[in-house]
Amino acid sequence: MSSGRGEGRIRRRVALGTAVLAAAVLLALTGPGTASAEAATGGCAGRKVRSLSFVTGRVDVFKSRGYVCAMAVAKHTGARKTMSVSVKARGGRPDRDKGRYTHHAGPVTVYAGHRCVWVKGQIGRRGVSSGWILC
Repeated sequence: MSSGRGEGRIRRRVALGTAVLAAAVLLALTGPGTASAEAATGGCAGRKVRSLSFVTGRVDVFKSRGYVCAMAVAKHTGARKTMSVSVKARGGRPDRDKGRYTHHAGPVTVYAGHRCVWVKGQIGRRGVSSGWILC
């Protein structure tokens, strides 16, 4: 006959391990960053400094610590459509995202420092180009 003490310890350890694992999964899913600006914007950190509207959507521009980030957001979501967004700092190469998406293209981020940036966005056949901004 086996003693109940050893089996009880094993059960407690398994239960503790399961509880720790469940807590870790919950923290990963609902971690402290869920209410951050980055989560609310879908990937762009910082504060929104510009919103460039056009017929089929808009391009939201964010800035944080010298970095500029942009996303093209469709006015009507659901069906896949061609979308693109790009950000270029003066004197640098643009960062682009282009594809067939249902909601948004991007985010794309460049380090601009104190340089001007040029932002472009397109959803379907319509789009917007900012010219040099944030100088």
